[in-house]
Amino acid sequence: MASTPLVRSRGFVVHPATHARFDDVRTMVGPKNPASSVCWCLSHRIPAKENRELAGPARGAYVESLTRRRTKPGVLAYDGDEVVGWAAVAPRAELPFARSTKIPHVDDQPAWSAWCIRVRPGHRGRGISHVLLEGAVAYAVQQGAPVVEGYPVDNRGQKVDLTMAYVGTRKLFEDAGFELAARTEATSARFPRVVMRRAT
Repeated sequence: MASTPLVRSRGFVVHPATHARFDDVRTMVGPKNPASSVCWCLSHRIPAKENRELAGPARGAYVESLTRRRTKPGVLAYDGDEVVGWAAVAPRAELPFARSTKIPHVDDQPAWSAWCIRVRPGHRGRGISHVLLEGAVAYAVQQGAPVVEGYPVDNRGQKVDLTMAYVGTRKLFEDAGFELAARTEATSARFPRVVMRRAT
């Protein structure tokens, strides 16, 4: 699995989620029970109807198929050989966000979206979210993205429920050089979400 990292920062490295790293994707977004019809980071990747119909092990198989594509479904952060984080990133045009009625379409540039950032329990508070977001941007740039956007909560420093923290915070995106592009009608953990953008 040796490859050149997208990012080296704070003692961590970030790599694309290739098929060779699928077990690490499973560690980060797969359920403990393979028969469960949850997560796999699909709720914002595929249309709601398809997401509801995709059940149990078929969800993992779908994500495995994504890792076989030329454009990978996200990036993984490592502490040495141990996977410690995941960030989903993909062209917005391929995602339900492209048709969202709550999250506005800012302009006609072929933006990429970074919409799910997860740090493995036991590793939080070490700046891994920052490294993951940088890795997601680096991967999008590598694939030719002219702009990257995210849809974090504007929580103004207030604590965000961990189960909903995967969308990120406005400050996390600001720290990575993103700027406010639009307000939205969407919320997460009762906080308003905003569109943050960074030109590449």
